[in-house]
Amino acid sequence: MADELNPLVAQLRQAQPDIMKGFGLMAQGALKTAALDTKTKELIALAISVAIRCDACITFHAKAAVKAGASDGEIAECMGLAIYMGAGPSVMYAAQAMEAVQQWRDVQPEI
Repeated sequence: MADELNPLVAQLRQAQPDIMKGFGLMAQGALKTAALDTKTKELIALAISVAIRCDACITFHAKAAVKAGASDGEIAECMGLAIYMGAGPSVMYAAQAMEAVQQWRDVQPEI
């Protein structure tokens, strides 16, 4: 999914450079470490991705969580919170997120 989306996001960046620049700046600000480290922020983003049911968000934040060193236990605990906040449909997305994490772990040397 990430491989398919990256060129599409690049096209969007060309079509809407000001909007995408603003989004990029917002992302940089949100991910800047202060009271929370990168791993914690990516775990939160992954849980939110599940709760709001965003497949693409799950893909990118699963990769970032793996890259930041999140353990399977930390990811599973975050999925529990996502299910709590998003109810039944989040169960299905949490399962997809766990699968995405495993796929990124399988290719981790490339991350």
